[in-house]
Amino acid sequence: MPLLRCPDIELHYEIDGSGPPVFLIAGMLSDSASWGSLVDVLAEHFTVIRADNRTTGRTTPALAETSPQQNAKDLLALMDHLELPTAHIVGHSMGGYIAAELAALVPTRAASLTLLCSAPMNLPRSWHLFQTFCDIRRTGPEGLWLRSLFPWLFHHSFFENPLQIDGAIAASLAYPHAQSLEAMQHQLDALKCYDPSDLIHRIEAKTLALLAQDDLIVPHREALDLLGKIPQANIQTIANSGHSIHWDAPAQVLSHLLPFLKEHSHDS
Repeated sequence: MPLLRCPDIELHYEIDGSGPPVFLIAGMLSDSASWGSLVDVLAEHFTVIRADNRTTGRTTPALAETSPQQNAKDLLALMDHLELPTAHIVGHSMGGYIAAELAALVPTRAASLTLLCSAPMNLPRSWHLFQTFCDIRRTGPEGLWLRSLFPWLFHHSFFENPLQIDGAIAASLAYPHAQSLEAMQHQLDALKCYDPSDLIHRIEAKTLALLAQDDLIVPHREALDLLGKIPQANIQTIANSGHSIHWDAPAQVLSHLLPFLKEHSHDS
């Protein structure tokens, strides 16, 4: 099990494939396993590196100090450990904050930046939403918080098959490295303090932004307006997809992501 020992944590990470390095950074409540829908295809062309963010997966201790900036510093340390002068940086949702912070921290190390369902906005509505999920998890029957969360994550077509819903909940509950309630609350409390408003002006990397047409968490119009201020940004909207865009529409995500990564691999 690959681990990087940092001053205050042991950072778990996974590596698949070969080729130019690509970091995949998970969003809120998620860890490296959340990229399962894309890893196999990306690993045919790239070295795919996935770390468990602080508070998630097999990175310990689960309640270590956390923030998007701190997670970005962890990944920079991992780049140094792996002796990677540059890498493509891809982040989903909150992972997009981390990805952008990493790309802005040392611009010369980012071969490119890709944001999935992410923009430099941190809405109090989102804090309220995720606090509600924490409260349901704390007081409700097992799995109820997941059943409440999924409509915010997935496109409505996901719910046409009840067996698919039940299977996803069962798999989540059985996952051996699931984030604890305490770590979930700790991550949320840190996010409430995060201000990403200056990121737009700090991003220098060539940027691909993929938005979901039916995202209930990241407002489409506001995200378009903000992302349009990033120099060299290529912004695309994927139809029939919700916030978990890489699970709702993996083929469409890859149809944009693969050419973008290949193009800018020649630049790096």
